Amino acid sequence: MLARKSRGTGAVLAYRGHLLTENRNGLVVSTLTTRAYGSAERDAALLMTEALPGANRVTLGADKGYDAHDFITELRHMEITPHIAQNNANRRSAVDERTTRHAGYRASQKKRKRVEEVFGWMKSVGLLRKVRHRGLERVGWMFTFTAAAYNLVRIRNLMRDAPHPHGA
Repeated sequence: MLARKSRGTGAVLAYRGHLLTENRNGLVVSTLTTRAYGSAERDAALLMTEALPGANRVTLGADKGYDAHDFITELRHMEITPHIAQNNANRRSAVDERTTRHAGYRASQKKRKRVEEVFGWMKSVGLLRKVRHRGLERVGWMFTFTAAAYNLVRIRNLMRDAPHPHGA
């Protein structure tokens, strides 16, 4: 599908790669690839969070693009706390003070930027700046494979930086 990255740029054939990461270590938890369309990011976020295992309540941190009333309502219905950045530009944010008043919200807003590190690594080291495959299934496979490679590198770095249990 033809999509624009921003105003003033040409439309190009595009897919969208979506990531769900955990806050503690920045590891990729879920991936999804979709065709590029207007609400693809929010739709993908709902699909990926719906598939999360476990019964514990989770939070979802995201940027201002996710601050839509229907998206926030659906997250609350799924019992997911929306730690979404407020979009107050000429409108009222769907994220209210019952969420923003907590220290966990501020921490999530700092940690959510970590997902950009993953995308940066995938584009530079993982060679996904320019996709070499065609078709949603193949592009999705390469996206997931590259995310798994990122996790392996990240785990290696976390283990290297962790204190040794025997004090060596």
